[in-house]
Amino acid sequence: MTIIRRLGLIMALGVTILVAGCEDDTAKPYVEFVGGGFIFNYRTANHYYGFVVRQKKPLPEGSKLEARFEVPWGPEQVVERPSRSGQLQYVFQTGDLQGIVKGHPYKASLRILDGTSGVEIAKYETSFKTDVDQSALPKGPLVVGPGYEPAPQ
Repeated sequence: MTIIRRLGLIMALGVTILVAGCEDDTAKPYVEFVGGGFIFNYRTANHYYGFVVRQKKPLPEGSKLEARFEVPWGPEQVVERPSRSGQLQYVFQTGDLQGIVKGHPYKASLRILDGTSGVEIAKYETSFKTDVDQSALPKGPLVVGPGYEPAPQ
């Protein structure tokens, strides 16, 4: 292979790398939902739901993540976390819930906010359903203590 040919290949490879690095990721979301749903802890007889988001592109420095959850019989629950450099996943969940209805789509949203002004940068929404109605769950814990002893009646 001649030197001119090698130089041409190297230049073509360099241009390809530069073009790939210039990809416009403004349309790419900051995060995506990668998990979530309802959890019932039979040990403590509490019911809650939540979600996990994974970062798809770097979050703005100093930004905050605000999760809002639709809950039965009350106002939305709001959970806020600061964005952290190098953190790729964020977990959000509600507190204990009562009155969960089987099959109802409970809405959840995540907003990315400017850390100083509080202005919304991006918003993502999803919903979750449960297969179990609150009335089917026990009124109190089934077990107590670290040994999972049956709860006194």
